[in-house]
Amino acid sequence: MTKPIPVIIDCDPGQDDAIMLFLALNAPELDIRGIVAVGGNVPLARTRLNLAMLVETTRRTDVKLYSGAIRPMVRDLVTAEEVHGITGINGFEFFEPEMKMQDIHGVDFIVENLRGARDNEITIIATGPLTNIAMALVKAPDIADKIKQIVIMGGASFEAGNVTPSAEFNIYVDPHACDVVLKCQRPIIMFGLDVTHKVMTNPARVAAIRALGNPVSEAAADMLDYFGKHDSKKYSSGGAPLHDPCTVAWLLKPELFELKPCHVAVETGSELTMGHTAVDFWQVTDNTANVQWAYDVNADRFFDLLTERLEQYQ
Repeated sequence: MTKPIPVIIDCDPGQDDAIMLFLALNAPELDIRGIVAVGGNVPLARTRLNLAMLVETTRRTDVKLYSGAIRPMVRDLVTAEEVHGITGINGFEFFEPEMKMQDIHGVDFIVENLRGARDNEITIIATGPLTNIAMALVKAPDIADKIKQIVIMGGASFEAGNVTPSAEFNIYVDPHACDVVLKCQRPIIMFGLDVTHKVMTNPARVAAIRALGNPVSEAAADMLDYFGKHDSKKYSSGGAPLHDPCTVAWLLKPELFELKPCHVAVETGSELTMGHTAVDFWQVTDNTANVQWAYDVNADRFFDLLTERLEQYQ
């Protein structure tokens, strides 16, 4: 068996973060070194509570959890309760988790874990604003060489924006952090709206997940029912796009996706286009590619993978 991939997960749960976590926490292909919460879809106090509840639901109490940045590097925090509900994971049945955050700050955990790693060892999965990752890189530039790759949910090109006409939510919340990460000179794989809008839930797909009949699959279906109510109206679709699970699905089955090397830059100066990701998809500049940009996916096989892994929970 191939040695598991050492990963750090950074997220802001979020129903789609929840599905990403359910996929990752049941993946023997991944060696999860820790999971860090960041303020994003809802404020940090809620994302870290959501993280604890979701991980405890999977019974992966061996995984250590950390609380990270409460706000973006420069701007005030923007949240998305209108999409995710007041809890961030509306549809999920609340309980008081026994799992707690570790005492060390999430940014310090990232720094310490990477400093203890070999060069090119750790994959970072980032499905929220990139604040924690950028702050770690600013605080300790020496950790960059330890990063094998950064797998990001964020950005948009052909699909335009989902929070402003030109910006995707994760990047809009902390564009300055995105700028730091894009310039870190490590391999970056980016799953923006161009590809995530091609993995839409629908009633049949959610029903197939619910029919698996275990606590994790039922929690997933409940959250997807809620999540789909907002986005099905927004996109005139039968459900919602599963943005964040694309990151883990690619690590498990990269053949599901089509990627292209592109130069990506982010707008940090204009309020009109703040957080816009300028993706040089057609290579119209001389800029060197700094991102593998995902632009297509086999949606049926994506949902086959998700359903198969959710079925393995008991």
